[in-house]
Amino acid sequence: MHSHSDFETPPPGCPAHADGMRTSLYGPEFAAAPHAVYERLRQYGPTAPVELSPGVEAELVTDYATALQILQNPDAFARDPRRWRALNEGRVPLDSPVLPMLMYRPNSMFSDGAAHLRLRQAVTDSLSRLDMHRVGRHVDRVAKYLIEQFSGHGKADLVADYARWLPLLVFNDLFGCPAEIGDRLVFGFSGIFDGIDAEKANETLTESLLELVALKRANPGDDVTSWLMQHPSQLSDEEMIHQLVMLIGAGAEPMQNLISSALRLMLCDERYAGGQHSAGLPVDDALHDVLWNSPPIANYATHYPVQDVEVSGSKLPAGSPVLISFASANTDPGLSVGRQTLSKRAHLAWGAGPHACPAKDPALLISVLAIEKLLNTLPDIELGVPEESLTWRPGPFHRALNSLPARFTPVRVEGRSAGPMPGPVGAGGITGHEQTSDKSRKSSWWSGFLSWWKV
Repeated sequence: MHSHSDFETPPPGCPAHADGMRTSLYGPEFAAAPHAVYERLRQYGPTAPVELSPGVEAELVTDYATALQILQNPDAFARDPRRWRALNEGRVPLDSPVLPMLMYRPNSMFSDGAAHLRLRQAVTDSLSRLDMHRVGRHVDRVAKYLIEQFSGHGKADLVADYARWLPLLVFNDLFGCPAEIGDRLVFGFSGIFDGIDAEKANETLTESLLELVALKRANPGDDVTSWLMQHPSQLSDEEMIHQLVMLIGAGAEPMQNLISSALRLMLCDERYAGGQHSAGLPVDDALHDVLWNSPPIANYATHYPVQDVEVSGSKLPAGSPVLISFASANTDPGLSVGRQTLSKRAHLAWGAGPHACPAKDPALLISVLAIEKLLNTLPDIELGVPEESLTWRPGPFHRALNSLPARFTPVRVEGRSAGPMPGPVGAGGITGHEQTSDKSRKSSWWSGFLSWWKV
C-alpha cells in the first residue's frame, strides 16, 4: 500500500481534482452519486485525499475496520480541532463555508480526555431524564398537526412540509425553546449544514442560543436546557451554547434526512411498499436500511492524529484532519457477506467509541413514530414524481434530499382532537424561515400550532 505522497499522479480511474490529487466532496456531481466516488476513492486504500471545499483538504476514511480503529482510539486520534495544523498555519480560507462544521467549540464532540468526560456526562445525564412517553405523545401531536396542514391538498413535499419541521418542533419542546428563538435556529442550522452564508448562519445560531441560555438561567423549566444548566458539571454560558449547538443540530438536521430518506424507501422500494397481496417490511427496517446504506451524516467525525501515524499502510501526518466516511465504511465491500445480518446496529451511522451519538434511542423513536403516523394517516400516499428525478442537497457532510413530492387522496379534516399538548404552554415549537417560497405560511406555523392544540 502506498502513502499518498508516493503518487505522482492519481491511481487509474481515480477522480482527480484540479490539483491532480484531491477529490472534491462538494457540488452537484458528488451529491448525485456519492457511492461511485467512494468506490473510486477506495483505490487509494483505507484513506483517500479529498477536498471538503476550495482550499480545505482532508483525508477520508473509506474502510470499515479502519474507521472503527480510529473511532475507538482517542489516545492516538484526538477530536479537538485546535490541533488542525493547516488552519493554525493560515493555510485554510477563514471564509470557507465548511468551517462552522469543523471549527472548535467547547462541547463534548470537539473535546478530549477529562474535558470530554465532564461535558459528555452532562449531556448523557440530561438526556437520560427524557420521558419517552412524553416524547412519543409530542411526536404524535406534532405529526398530526403538520399532516393536517397539507392533507386536504392531495399532495405535499414530504421534506419541506414534514421532515424538515417535525424534529424542530419536537426538539424545541424538549429544549424549552420559544418560537421567536426557534425561528432563527432553523436559519442557523440549515445554513451551516448547507454551507450557504455559513458565517451569517453561525452568528445567528450563536446569538439565538445565547438568548435561550439567558432565558433558562432566569426561568428554568422541565426541559433539557434547564437540566444541562443544573448539572453538577456547572457548565458556563459558553459551554451551554455549544452543547446546545451539538444536541439540537445533531438532532434536527440529521433526523430530517433520516426521516425523508426512509420515507423515500417506503414509497419507492417494493420491499417496503409491499405488493398488492403482501405487507411491506416495517418502518424500523427502512430506517436501518438508510443508516447502513445512506446515512444522514455521510462524512464527519473529524479526527486529528496526535503524532505522525501509519494506518493500514497510509501515512497520516500529525494535526491533519481525518474524516470518517460513515457512508463508505458501511458499504465497504469487505462487509458484503452477511453485512446486514451482523446486526441492525453494527453500522457506524451513530459513530462508535467514546464519541458515539448519545441520543440514538430518542432519535429512532421520533423517526419511527413520525413515519408511521404519516403512512397510517395517508395510507394510499405515493411518490409524486419519477424516483430518478429526485435530487440531493450538495455538501460534503450530509446525505439529504432536496425534496420528496408525494400525492394521495385528499383527507378532509373534521375538527381536531381535544387536549393540551404535552409540556408547558409556550414551550417548544418552531416557526418557518424565509428560505422557503411560501414564507407566509411557514412563518405562521408556530402560532398556528399553538392555536391548533391550545384549548
